Amino acid sequence: MNNLALVAAVALATSSTFATALENNKTLVNSAMKSIFVDFNQEASRAFLSDNYIQHNPHVPSGPEPLISVLPLLKEANFKMTNFRTLAEGDLVVAHNTYENAQLFGGEKLVAFDVFRIEDGKLAEHWDNLQAIVPASETASGNSMTDGATEIIDLDKTAENKKLVLGFIDDILLNGKGEKIANYLSPAYIQHNPMVPNGLDGLLGALKGMRDAGIEMKYDEVHLTVAEGNFVFAAS
Repeated sequence: MNNLALVAAVALATSSTFATALENNKTLVNSAMKSIFVDFNQEASRAFLSDNYIQHNPHVPSGPEPLISVLPLLKEANFKMTNFRTLAEGDLVVAHNTYENAQLFGGEKLVAFDVFRIEDGKLAEHWDNLQAIVPASETASGNSMTDGATEIIDLDKTAENKKLVLGFIDDILLNGKGEKIANYLSPAYIQHNPMVPNGLDGLLGALKGMRDAGIEMKYDEVHLTVAEGNFVFAAS
């Protein structure tokens, strides 16, 4: 085998190893969420959580026991979870979920982005963003907060797509370079924020409306990103 062939073989093997690790992490998170939020199985759920589980939801203490202890209450409330998308990069996994009968988490029906960090085959850290669900019939775009593409494709474009999203955040959201927005967003841009219409004009109009109303939306920092194929998640 010549040097070029050897390099190609190593690259392919490395890529395959990374892909397997990502799938394993997603499987771990999906299994853990099922155990916690569908089966409400305290013993099985405990096995998925690190002893030093770090919690960033401001209302939930760190450690596995605060979450484990609430499972009987969730079961009694007929809590329901639905997962729409799961993507992974490195040791991070993002799950896009809805929760029903979720008064214990702040509302009857909530949509969530849950972010988990995996360490030694267990859930070691958790961040989330929860928002009350607005029905599609009441959103500015007519889209629901969860519909749209779900299949992860274009894995070979992950780095390119991540760069595009981070460029958009840096130019448009952090530095206010609105004249560059067409460099990043398609004219057919589909919006799932319930307050913003579809398209470039819809986004620009919503931002102008906020400014006119004296509402300032200011991005300060991108804290973490998770990219896989055609999906990029950014927490800011």
